[in-house]
Amino acid sequence: MPVNKQALDDLALTEREYEAIVERLGREPNDLELGLFGSLWSEHCGYQHSKPLLGMFTSDNPRLMVTPGAENAGVVDIGDGLAIVMKIESHNHPSAIEPYEGAATGVGGIVRDIFAMGARPIALLNSLRFGPLTEAKNRHLFEGVVAGISGYGNCIGVPDVGGEIQFGDSYSGNPLVNAMCVGILRHEDLRRATAGGVGNVLMLVGADTGRDGIHGASGLASRTFEDDRELRPTVQVGNPFLEKVLIEACLEAAQNEHVVGIQDLGAAGLTSASMEAAANSNSGLEMDVAKVPRRETGMTPYEVMLSESQERMLIVVHEGHEVEVASIFDRWDLRSDIIGHVTDDGNANILDDGQPSAYVPVALLTDAPLYRLNGVKPEWIDDLQSVDLSTIPLPSRSPESILKMLLATPNIASKEWVYQQYDHQVQTNTVIGPGGDAAVLRVKGTNKGIALTTDGNGRYCYLDPYVGGMMIVAEACRNLACVGAEPIALTDCLNFGNPEKPEIYYQLENCIRGLADASRAFDAPVISGNVSLYNESQGTGVYPTPVIGALGLMDDVSQRTGIGFQESGEVVVLLGQDSLQSVPNDLAGSEFLERVHDMVAGKPELDLSLEVRVQNACRRLVREGVINSAHDCSDGGLLVTLAESCISGGIGLAIQEPIPGRWDAAFFGERQSRIVISLPRTQMSHLSEMCAAENAPWCEIGTVGGDSLTAGTMLSVSIDTVKKAWKNGLETALRPAS
Repeated sequence: MPVNKQALDDLALTEREYEAIVERLGREPNDLELGLFGSLWSEHCGYQHSKPLLGMFTSDNPRLMVTPGAENAGVVDIGDGLAIVMKIESHNHPSAIEPYEGAATGVGGIVRDIFAMGARPIALLNSLRFGPLTEAKNRHLFEGVVAGISGYGNCIGVPDVGGEIQFGDSYSGNPLVNAMCVGILRHEDLRRATAGGVGNVLMLVGADTGRDGIHGASGLASRTFEDDRELRPTVQVGNPFLEKVLIEACLEAAQNEHVVGIQDLGAAGLTSASMEAAANSNSGLEMDVAKVPRRETGMTPYEVMLSESQERMLIVVHEGHEVEVASIFDRWDLRSDIIGHVTDDGNANILDDGQPSAYVPVALLTDAPLYRLNGVKPEWIDDLQSVDLSTIPLPSRSPESILKMLLATPNIASKEWVYQQYDHQVQTNTVIGPGGDAAVLRVKGTNKGIALTTDGNGRYCYLDPYVGGMMIVAEACRNLACVGAEPIALTDCLNFGNPEKPEIYYQLENCIRGLADASRAFDAPVISGNVSLYNESQGTGVYPTPVIGALGLMDDVSQRTGIGFQESGEVVVLLGQDSLQSVPNDLAGSEFLERVHDMVAGKPELDLSLEVRVQNACRRLVREGVINSAHDCSDGGLLVTLAESCISGGIGLAIQEPIPGRWDAAFFGERQSRIVISLPRTQMSHLSEMCAAENAPWCEIGTVGGDSLTAGTMLSVSIDTVKKAWKNGLETALRPAS
């Protein structure tokens, strides 16, 4: 029969892929079978353009407890019979359409990935990108997303302990909403997404199934936006109160010996949950969609199988023990329904009240075609990298004026307006909450702590995808080092435009290569993640924006530092440089260059060996109690970093003079591999010894004291003034111009 082009378009399938389906099946698929293929062969589920590249994330790290990518989330051993489970995932496209529900269900989905492994969720983080707040639509998206994150996260009792937010023109209308969740479990409680052996029972638990989210994985997350498409029905609606109960019930069920596997119904709903579980056990399944509880009448098998209704889990149970397991969910007042069983024929046999609806080999459904393209480096990258930054004139504005301006920009200003809406103390594990370089949580029952952060910088990756990818990993691990933690695992969310364009594929490939090389340098494997492609509309894509979530381990959680200067008379030292001498290229890709000169240009640079040595030195200084504070030098450059440490500590700093070279590059350049630390002068000999042992350069730059930030005759500004600029910047930007 002739191919239905509208059906293919709804599923984001190409005619070539349809022909491959017909060839593999040996016949034309019916509508439901086509829907199954469309969902599982989508970019969101099948990773068509990214899977051939993700093989660069290789590791034989002994902490790994599951193969990265093989389960709902990654798992790493932290000793004492405990493991951390973590993952970051995008909900970009839904949030662009319905910001509150898009962000809320993003949180709900990532949390289900964690407790599906048998882990208790203990922390949430996020990484967000929006267009400039001068535009009303971007303010609407920003405020809606923040409300969605807090509205869902606060209700489920999981603390939101950290994250990052940036703003830029490329994200106008294309917000990036990446949600990360971290959980903890005992080794013996680990559960996997498997169907197990023949005869095992498939039990659907949680919310009833509706029509929300149909084509979410295939039609929404695997294509670019078009103005003439109505996409609101593809956005799910969440119920955080039901999710809270679901967490507790599933964690109890996970400890039952007759529960074989647990799987979240996320993207593509029942289709992906059931087929992936069957594929993981090399088995088949038989399901009757008439047994799926529904909240809407007249739903077809197609709608039931592709629905992405939230708060649903698939539980696989040993045959004959269904009543025992169902009683667990009964105690939590959750509905559970037996909808099918595992078979040995390798086929997905979908029935509707006993009548055949689809019959397809599971192996065909889960074997999506993969595309290894040839990326092409665009000429404009060479043009931007070759800009001679030494020809840029020194600013006519004073360092004080520029500092206040940068501190008030939404990218650098305090994000307290955001995180004060999040509950970051629930569960009573939070030791360092939002606002620092990394969050720190205690591991109850031990002396250990874990540190968590998310990082990304689209400007760097735009200018040099490979170096930019390395820099993001380096910054994430540097943030962990600042609190005294050793990086042990990473999770990534790869946010890019249309990969079918050669220049976008070039960005994707080289960013992944940079992430992979840096992760190996820090011996911190990428254990899980998500790929979000087609982030563009009207032919304009976002900056290449890989985001890294990083996990650090602390043997003693009491050995930690914050970012604030502590006492008058402390010496302030810059790790990573042996003098304040700077060069114009330090301005490459900087916030200063874009805000002051309206330029995104230059060639970002990173010495990975130096980065590792500096982080080793910082971590050792923290753990041995030599230093009182540590703060990563990144967005805004050195002077912004110093101002933030003054604001946090409520005390001033006198910077030594003179400043050699260009003061703009010295103050506002974003050279990598630098950490600002403070310590008593009596500890300077220990600092020198430890840095020498790690071959980490350093220089003394000033003394803590007073109520102003000064640099001789170049700069003198009160801490109250810079605090006001930094603290009020975001809220001022949210107020529309009159």
